[in-house]
Amino acid sequence: MPTSPTLRMGRISYLNVLPIYHPLEAGILPHDYELVSAPPALLNEMMQRGELHVSSCSCFEYARSPERYYLVEDLSIGSRGPVMSVLLLSRLPIEQLDGHEICISGESHTSVALLRLLMRDYYGISPQYRTGRVSQALRSATPPTAFLAIGDEALHLRDHPDYPWRLDMAEAWRDWTGLPFIFGLWVISRQAADAGLFRSDPGALLRQGRDWGLAHMDVILDITGYGCPLSREELRRYYLDGLLYTLRGDELQGLRHFYEKLATADMIPAAPVLEFYRFSPTP
Repeated sequence: MPTSPTLRMGRISYLNVLPIYHPLEAGILPHDYELVSAPPALLNEMMQRGELHVSSCSCFEYARSPERYYLVEDLSIGSRGPVMSVLLLSRLPIEQLDGHEICISGESHTSVALLRLLMRDYYGISPQYRTGRVSQALRSATPPTAFLAIGDEALHLRDHPDYPWRLDMAEAWRDWTGLPFIFGLWVISRQAADAGLFRSDPGALLRQGRDWGLAHMDVILDITGYGCPLSREELRRYYLDGLLYTLRGDELQGLRHFYEKLATADMIPAAPVLEFYRFSPTP
């Protein structure tokens, strides 16, 4: 009898997904996945190459290749206001960045796309963008006028003394559109799904992880607190007020609106249809 392939699940290597993955990593929720931790852009590439079967990914990646994926229902990483971990930090007021250099990370396609939209269509300015590692750029002889910081790096750099102007990207999106912003989604390989590789519903497992993590926030805070620049109360606000982990109602509307703006800006060919995974047990 042929051996079933090892199923591999991608995990963003940031604190923001800890409430979802800790129950899986700690064995609280049993599963048969190999968990692979990496930055969002690398997870995107691994999904493209078929090296992962399920993964968190940038919503930009889904828009770029919707034919490769199914979406997991009611699961995302987003925010209804200040998210704290996707920030533009600047030496100058944001409105004065026209023509100035912004260092952008290669780790998150969605955050960079949102930045470009905000600069062009909300602020009406045209900065120069340079891709690189933010930490190295800040130590260079010619540090950038502004930089985009995401994930754990943003939490560490948010009060950088040389960059007094701060733009929280999710808050700017809400001010612009009145809608939540969705940074990340969970996707399932269409090839794996159509081949019947899943013996149980990966979406249900991930939603169970989310529900456990949010219901046991003191455990998540205990784990997160080691080496984190935020206080326990700041971490609590980050997880419970800054972030959202659902994909419903106006959250879906915000996602579709972002895709429409990307298409209008010719950053994607067209706004994709959202196709969600439906688990069917193999006989």
